Amino acid sequence: MNFADQLAAATQSTGSVACVGLDPRKASLPKKIIPVSDSPDAWAAAYTLFCREIIDVVAGKVACVKPQSAFFEQLGPAGCVSLGEVISYARLKNVLVIVDGKRNDIGSTATAYADAYLGQQSPWGGDSLTVSPYLGRDSLEPFVEVCDQRDAGIFVLVKTSNPGGGLFQDRTTDGQTVYQSVAELVREMNEGRVGKCGYGPVGAVVGATYPQQLAEMRAAMPTSWILIPGFGAQGGGADDVKAGFDDQRLGAVVNSSRHIIFAHRRAEYADSMGEDRWQDAVEAATIEMNQQLSW
Repeated sequence: MNFADQLAAATQSTGSVACVGLDPRKASLPKKIIPVSDSPDAWAAAYTLFCREIIDVVAGKVACVKPQSAFFEQLGPAGCVSLGEVISYARLKNVLVIVDGKRNDIGSTATAYADAYLGQQSPWGGDSLTVSPYLGRDSLEPFVEVCDQRDAGIFVLVKTSNPGGGLFQDRTTDGQTVYQSVAELVREMNEGRVGKCGYGPVGAVVGATYPQQLAEMRAAMPTSWILIPGFGAQGGGADDVKAGFDDQRLGAVVNSSRHIIFAHRRAEYADSMGEDRWQDAVEAATIEMNQQLSW
């Protein structure tokens, strides 16, 4: 089953279009997870435990998880081991994994990134990977080739959720913005690769913080899954992401990181659950998100 069909099956079996971002941060971890030692090895073990316990809560309730590699890499080699352990654990729990690494390069280097991250048989074991498009078509082709070989997927950065993204993405050349040009390339790369669900393995990242452009990109990339960041802590709401979906409520997954994994710090959960029941807060926040996205 190709990645697009796997993701469709995950949204249908869980009844959820949510993606939980695994972004462990030292300052925000529950107190019971914080290690006694300040060594990278100790923090890496804490990150692994934290993410595994989140996966235990959200497995079967969300479509996928998205570990952000930067927070793990910040710890050095020990953090990379932790990232591998987290990905493996998610796979063990039958949860699809989008590795958020925003990788890219040219030629054999792009091929090496693709070989490293994409597919269950890869060293990292990710189902999909976020990829930057700004080195051009030839930098994306190696990723797409590996997707074909391993039933994996990629999410190409098209219109990101950060306020400064428009500095380059909104620039116009020959009557077309940069993000529109990237969307056109994404659409082309899915041609001949569409699965039974109507979508292909070449997806796109389009932020919830730009709902008008999200609607535009849904129309421009009719066969691409859209990963929608910016929900929750970044200000995106349920109404903002509707335009990313087709009439069958397929075609997009909505990511929330801090709003879910650190829910014990949110005012509505801090008093009733707090540090001691941080996993209960994660579960409550996940259920709340699913309800908000069940239009």
